Amino acid sequence: MPKTSFKTALEFSAFRVLRFLFFLLPRGACLASGRVFGSLIFLLDRRHRRIALSNLLMAFGSEKSESELKKTARLSFRNFGEVTADILKLPFLGEEKIRSLITWEGLENLHESLDQGKGVLIFSAHFGNWEIGSSLVSPLKEFNVVARPLDNPLLERELIRLRRCLGARVIYKKQAAKQILQALRRNEIVAILIDQNVLRSEAVFVDFFGRAAATTPGLAAIALRTGSPVLPVFCYPRPGHTYHIKFFKPLQVSPSGDPSRDVLKITGICTKIIEEQIRQGPAFWFWFHKRWNTRPPGEAGDGLFAEDERRGVNEIQ
Repeated sequence: MPKTSFKTALEFSAFRVLRFLFFLLPRGACLASGRVFGSLIFLLDRRHRRIALSNLLMAFGSEKSESELKKTARLSFRNFGEVTADILKLPFLGEEKIRSLITWEGLENLHESLDQGKGVLIFSAHFGNWEIGSSLVSPLKEFNVVARPLDNPLLERELIRLRRCLGARVIYKKQAAKQILQALRRNEIVAILIDQNVLRSEAVFVDFFGRAAATTPGLAAIALRTGSPVLPVFCYPRPGHTYHIKFFKPLQVSPSGDPSRDVLKITGICTKIIEEQIRQGPAFWFWFHKRWNTRPPGEAGDGLFAEDERRGVNEIQ
C-alpha cells in the first residue's frame, strides 16, 4: 500500500475537522460559512481570480461592463463555496429533508426516455448544485455519474461515500466506455458533465460563447452507438436555499451516416444548451476553470492568456 504524503494527510485531517463542524452546525450556518470561504478565495487566490475574469472577459466582454464582470466572478466563487458546503452537509440531513429542498419540472421526459429500454444519457454542467439531483433521480433507476477521481485518494474515498449517500454510483472517466455501455444495456441512467476543457487528442472543437472550446466527444459517440436518449438536466439555486431541477426534452438528432460529422453536431448542440443556461445565471457556473485552454491546431496565441486577454484582465482586476 503506497505511503500517504504529508500534504494528502493534512488535507484529509482538515476535511475531517470541517465535516465534524458541519455535523454540529445547522445548515444555514454551513451555507454562510461556505459563502464567506468562497469570497475569501476570490480575494486571496489571485491565480484563479484571474482565470475567472479572463473567461468572463472572453464570454461577455462586449456585453457587460468591467464592474459587472468582476461582480459575476465574485458571486461565482461565493456560490461555489456555498454549494460545496451544502454538498458536505446534505448527508447529515436525511433523504426526506433533502427531497424537501428540491422542486422539479419535466420529470416525465425522464420517465418516457426510460420506457424506451435503452438507458438514458443525462448531460449537464458544473452549474448550480449538480450533485443534489442524484437524490431525485436514483429512486427511479440505478444512477451512474461519470467523474474524474480527486488527486487526494483519501478525499476521493469520502467523495464516493457522499455520492453513494445521495444515490449515485461512480464510473471513472478512464476506461469508462465499457461500464457506461453495460449500464445503458441494463436501462440505467448515466450522467456526464461536458463543460470542462480536455486535451486536444481527446477533443472535438465546438463553439462556446463564440470561441472554439475543446470538448469531450464521448457523450455524442455513445449516444450514436446505443441510440440511448440524451437529456439535458440542470439544477438552479432558488431563494430559501432550495433547488429547482429541470429535465429538458431529449435531443432530436437524426444520424447522417457520417459518424464524425454527427459527433461534432451533437456535441455542438449540447454545448450550446449549456451556454444558454449559463447566460441565464452566469454566477452559478464555475468560471475559474481553464475552459478555453486547449486551442485548435494552428490557432495563434497561448490559449487562455493571449496578449490581448492579459491586457483586459489586468484592466479589471
